[in-house]
Amino acid sequence: MANFKIISEGSRGPYVSMLQLALTRSGYYRGELDGIFGPLTRSALRAYQSAWGLAPDGVAGELTWASLESWLTGYFRRAVRPGDTLYSLARTYGITLRALETANPGVDPFRLSVGQRLTVPRAFDVVYTGIPFTPTYMELCVLGLAARYPFITATEAGRSVMGRPIWALKIGEGENQVFHNGAHHANEWITSPLLMKFLENYARARSRGTTVFGQSAETLYGLTTLYSMPMVNPDGVALVTGELTDGAYFERAREIAADYPAIPFPNGWKANIRGVDPNLQYPAGWTEAREIKFAQGYVSPAPRDYVGAAPLEIPESRAAYNFTRAHDFSLTLSYHTQGEVIYWKYLDYLPENSYEIGRRFAAVSGYSLELTPAQSSYAGYKDWFISSYDRPGYTVEVGRGTAPLPLTQFDDIYRANEGILTLSLTATL
Repeated sequence: MANFKIISEGSRGPYVSMLQLALTRSGYYRGELDGIFGPLTRSALRAYQSAWGLAPDGVAGELTWASLESWLTGYFRRAVRPGDTLYSLARTYGITLRALETANPGVDPFRLSVGQRLTVPRAFDVVYTGIPFTPTYMELCVLGLAARYPFITATEAGRSVMGRPIWALKIGEGENQVFHNGAHHANEWITSPLLMKFLENYARARSRGTTVFGQSAETLYGLTTLYSMPMVNPDGVALVTGELTDGAYFERAREIAADYPAIPFPNGWKANIRGVDPNLQYPAGWTEAREIKFAQGYVSPAPRDYVGAAPLEIPESRAAYNFTRAHDFSLTLSYHTQGEVIYWKYLDYLPENSYEIGRRFAAVSGYSLELTPAQSSYAGYKDWFISSYDRPGYTVEVGRGTAPLPLTQFDDIYRANEGILTLSLTATL
């Protein structure tokens, strides 16, 4: 069970949004998912509690969250009862037979045994993109995708400063390997649901034998193994999304931010929870990055742009670094915000076909293909990958405006980037 916070009327924030989402999906809430625990939310919660055999106190405590969790992960476990068939179960729960079969590979539909445990998908998508994508909600979506699509595997690539898992998901079985990563920067967390939604759409297309961005999902699955790390910096995301609002780490972050009053707190926070910028931690021109950022005034832990005391000092960047070293990626995409631009080059390195691939990405997205600005040209993941492997690596800056971008931009961002994400799987073949 995820680590939920006890909430009641008067509470506000992302846990309330998750509660409202679960109550909406279960049919008890008809209001906005606004993160405000008012009388309408309390009434819906009490109705749910009464119907599900819980004390109707209108408080989301441990037992209530345990009951609601399947409405957030999008699946539950059920024991086979006398007379059950996969077809009857699919009809009972309003799902397709294919969805049930996909979630239970190897189960013989003609030899179900009483007491056998099955995974039953709920009749909605796992990844919902209309609420803050906190580390807790991210983990629920990871668990949901891995359960509903067992050909997706989820592992911990590392742990953050605060001990949160840094998830890596794998889909595909081809020799070609590709890596997508997002949310190096905390207030750019909209890139996490982008990568998770792509994984869900790709997995569903494969299970149905259909296409993603016009490409056969089954063919892509056979050609390429995709690895995705949607949230490199979960502690920072927790701070910006409002999941982290108290405790020693929060107070230390607030002290750090007080030294930089021009940067709004917490919305301007890009760093990890200790004030080190994860995308200035890679061993590719790190000394040059330090000189640039020190000259700009970022000489100590800060909400953004502090390079740290040494490369790979923080566990978040080490997780992405070590994960990359353990694989053989032919191409990487690093997702950031904002500007609707694709950066493709590091110094004078020219990996084979990197410019041509970048032009294809620009064509399908409508984004511009550009050189990285000089002030941001060092110590990033893309820079290290290109210089270490001499293979195509790209930073994609999605959306427009000021980070964190509003979720009202999500649909446009997804439409613009589905082509990039899909084409990346075969761009080097």
